[in-house]
Amino acid sequence: MTLFPQIQSMEAFTGDRVLVFAASKIDIDLLPTLYDTLRAMGRTRRLTVVIQCRGGEVNAARRIALLLHGFTDCLVFAVPHFCESAGTVMALAAREIISGPMSIFSPIDPHLAAENSSNGSASALSAQDIRQFWRMGQDWFGLEEGDAKALALKVLCENIFPSTLTSFHRCTLELESIGDELLSLHMADTPQSIRAEIVKTLLYGFHSHVHALTGDDLKWIGLPVRQDEVIENLGWELVRELRCHVGPESRDTLEGDWYDALIATRDGAVRRRRRMDAPANVWERIETTG
Repeated sequence: MTLFPQIQSMEAFTGDRVLVFAASKIDIDLLPTLYDTLRAMGRTRRLTVVIQCRGGEVNAARRIALLLHGFTDCLVFAVPHFCESAGTVMALAAREIISGPMSIFSPIDPHLAAENSSNGSASALSAQDIRQFWRMGQDWFGLEEGDAKALALKVLCENIFPSTLTSFHRCTLELESIGDELLSLHMADTPQSIRAEIVKTLLYGFHSHVHALTGDDLKWIGLPVRQDEVIENLGWELVRELRCHVGPESRDTLEGDWYDALIATRDGAVRRRRRMDAPANVWERIETTG
């Protein structure tokens, strides 16, 4: 595995300790293994986290971000490729975000799982789909704002259980709170109104949850993003290696086991194996000599 020499190369260039965190989906069960890894590493002045993730649980992202922040004086996120949804939430805790040409972030508007009553398949409903419903009536059908909002509320309550609407509202309030909490870790001297505007832009400022945000987009929003060609190149080589060890490409056959998470330092790595025939996932160690 060339992962460890690549980590060492990045550490030699940055002078930071480097941790690789890759997950198909961020979940709370990642915390104990990450905690063990950080304890073995020890507290460090600067910690660069090379991250690769496609989203996951927001509260897990918060706890992971707080855990990382607690082990360093300066948390840096290097994002060679994917850092979407809950990954973007997690990145709010970083004092520096190093992005490259292929970095992909995303809005953080919450989704709730729903079941399609016609065929029983799962789908996701976005809070923004609900929030913008009245505006559709105004823009497309020329309704006055007050009428559009009143009609939208009536139609929504007739078609979506009211407590589900309340859950969406609570989720957005929770994300506003989490976003401000993570930003305040390194932007405590920034007025709260500015921090709130950053979070609200990520929540409400784009027309799709899958809008592929760039590092420049995040910098425009107000986040501490910078470019570094050497780190970008080293990080890109790392994520190319990661594809073989975590995610769908780690599966030998369509029916076989695969790995959905990897945490690595220069001293070793662990991967979480997902089994098709068992509910529990097992962490497997990869030694530096492997």
